Amino acid sequence: MQFDGIYTPIVTPYNADFSINESVLSDVIDFLIEAGVSGLIVAGTTGEYYAQTSAERYDLMRFAKERIAGRVPLIVGTGAIRTEDSVAYAAAARDIGATAILVATPPYAYPTDREIALHCLAVDRAANLPAMLYNYPGRMSVNMGEECLDRLGRSPNFCAIKESSGDPNRLHMLARDYPHIALSCGMDDQALEFFAWGARSWVCAGSNFAPEAHIALHRACVVEGNFTKGRAIMSAMLPLMRVLEQGGKFIQCIKHGLSTRGFDVGPPRKPLQPLNKDDKRQLEEVIRTMNTTITDIEGAFS
Repeated sequence: MQFDGIYTPIVTPYNADFSINESVLSDVIDFLIEAGVSGLIVAGTTGEYYAQTSAERYDLMRFAKERIAGRVPLIVGTGAIRTEDSVAYAAAARDIGATAILVATPPYAYPTDREIALHCLAVDRAANLPAMLYNYPGRMSVNMGEECLDRLGRSPNFCAIKESSGDPNRLHMLARDYPHIALSCGMDDQALEFFAWGARSWVCAGSNFAPEAHIALHRACVVEGNFTKGRAIMSAMLPLMRVLEQGGKFIQCIKHGLSTRGFDVGPPRKPLQPLNKDDKRQLEEVIRTMNTTITDIEGAFS
């Protein structure tokens, strides 16, 4: 599988009692597909998989598969602390007919490169689907190092890596030494650099509520090869990326962003709390300014 385009790690809408709101989830799925995203990911960090029961995760992947109905690829996250749980999620993804899986390092345990590789290979065997690796040391505390990546070369299913370390040296290493594992941008404020180094896909939470802006940057850099236009769009998007990352309110911002598009996706699950009024107002202003600026940029380059 070639990952190409914008892949949205979709939020999980909740009712006031924190039960899953399938009606709103249906609407968000339809909105994103109609906006032109290239694929949807369930059980990503933005979907709050860590705050869900196994039963809820199984139900969500089945629901998403049915609602998507083949319109775009469905990628299922397999993240868990225990390898046995990740294996079970991978097998379920296979059984419901997912297009691919997302395979992260287990958090908290601090596994070695060899242990990460053995974990990923076990998950791969359970699904036998195209797999995107997910390197996110900021949350998992460990990197998928070169020993790990070399071991994972044993399986052709590992065809991409979402790189979220923020380390430019890793970006260069992956592009240079592992060309068979396609780069996917997982660090939003480095999207321009990823595209310059050959990435063709971007897994971006902000595309939940701003798919048009993210698609515009991908189109400028990857489809048109116009990095002058891309730099202008990226510059317009950077204030949003700063707001999303500040103060540990990432998921809350994504959810409020969707509310500005008319989707009542509810609060995040505890321990997270919704944004306060000032945070909401700041986010809304940044989104308005970004959208206006990108519209002007696209008009100038048309």
